[in-house]
Amino acid sequence: MARRHTKIIVISIIAGILVGVTAVLLINRAYIRTTSNEYCMSCHYHSEADEAWKQSHHFQNASGTVTNCAECHLPPADGSGRQFAAKVRMGVKDLVSYKTKKPGDIDWAAKRDPEYARKIVYNESCKACHQTLFPEGLSDDGVTAHLYYEENEAKLDLQCISCHLDAGHHIEGYSHKKMTGVPIGGASDGPVYIHPATLTGFEDYVELIPGTRASISMKAIPGGEFTIGSPSDEAFRSEDEGPQKRIVISPFFMGESEVSWDQYWAFYAETMSEGRIDPIEVMEHNSTEGIDAVSGPTPPFGIPDQGWGMGDRPAITMTHYAAEVFCQWLSMKTGRHYRLPTEAEWEYAARGGSEGAYFFGGEPRRLSARGAFKGIFKPDTTLINSYAVYALNSRGRTAEPSSVKPGPFGLRNMYGNVMEYCSDWYSPDAYSKLRDGQTDPTGPADGTEHVVRGGMYSDDASALRSAARAHTMHEQWLRTDPQMPKSIWWYSDIKGIGFRVVCDVPDNLIVP
Repeated sequence: MARRHTKIIVISIIAGILVGVTAVLLINRAYIRTTSNEYCMSCHYHSEADEAWKQSHHFQNASGTVTNCAECHLPPADGSGRQFAAKVRMGVKDLVSYKTKKPGDIDWAAKRDPEYARKIVYNESCKACHQTLFPEGLSDDGVTAHLYYEENEAKLDLQCISCHLDAGHHIEGYSHKKMTGVPIGGASDGPVYIHPATLTGFEDYVELIPGTRASISMKAIPGGEFTIGSPSDEAFRSEDEGPQKRIVISPFFMGESEVSWDQYWAFYAETMSEGRIDPIEVMEHNSTEGIDAVSGPTPPFGIPDQGWGMGDRPAITMTHYAAEVFCQWLSMKTGRHYRLPTEAEWEYAARGGSEGAYFFGGEPRRLSARGAFKGIFKPDTTLINSYAVYALNSRGRTAEPSSVKPGPFGLRNMYGNVMEYCSDWYSPDAYSKLRDGQTDPTGPADGTEHVVRGGMYSDDASALRSAARAHTMHEQWLRTDPQMPKSIWWYSDIKGIGFRVVCDVPDNLIVP
């Protein structure tokens, strides 16, 4: 009896081992199979992703090494179970998307955004293959960039993909090298202007920039009085939007839309040459008298339109300093005084006589996708979509001004598309320093960051309110710039920033 009992135990143990081994082999086989490229593509049915991978350095390279999906999109297998956990998490997410979404509903281009890409590519996986940061043949610029990465990886949370976005999937036109030459835009057609526009009265005009083919549509903004800031009961209000004050604004001219690439490249083409007068000298003396030209931007890394298109789209990624120098250049070209708007002028123009959260009406809570029910109850976007380029209609990029209707003063894209620089230094308590009835306030005398207004293409409707305030984040927006010193012309880590110009009314012009 005891023998039989022992035999049963031995058989059970052997059977258990066989079952366990079989289960492990089956699980391992399933794990390997579900990690294959073919299996990944069975859910990720975006064929362009596969085609772009086959055109990338991870498929076509001198060594003949092919880097597969899981080698980038899963952490390395280090025995901790982290790879398995990531695989399960991402697998569930992808399966739900596969079952609930249609290919046409997904903004595939937005998946190429570095901020999204860094969430699905593991830096340690990059380093597991690329075990040296300084391979033979690395350029001087590459050495500088990799030294910067090595010193700041942890402190600034840098990732390889921040600079090598196209390593795994080829992106047409993408480059992380310094741009050469001047991109050709729509302003390459047509005549070269000889004289600036002639102003005969306080009315809309089109500024002609002498020596270029570029022009800027300017709107006459009548003077008036308005309440700056938001009431305490406005939804999504921030403390820096108050206290409200009554402000008087003098008449001025304002660009119908943000400065476009055609206009900015005209500036770049004329001022990028060396040997020009340093714009700091112009700014310190607050005068352009006797100065023939100013030095302009150094070349950016790659083409800064992000592949979205140039022409009439807003010029982006330039610094506040670059925007100010553009205004100085435009002033010298035309003989008029162009500048950035003050924060008070910007809000006055955006409101266009309105008192609510938006010039077109509407309640922020009904238009916003923020809150506990985000993603369940969709806001009614019919009205706001006709006036703003923002998170729910932008598909992750800027748009041409013709895509939206103008506001009360004929201005386009005051809400969304790109955040716009103001001349004011930012201060959270700026409005407490204002007086009721004050005329043309210019903000604090000094500061460290500048005011930006209007929200951008990736913002929720709550950030597009007329009173919503934001500010530059200079160091953060230069986080991945490896240059020493860092660029004073271009930001490396913000895409939704631009500007529009204001022109002072000439003294000899009669304003009704």
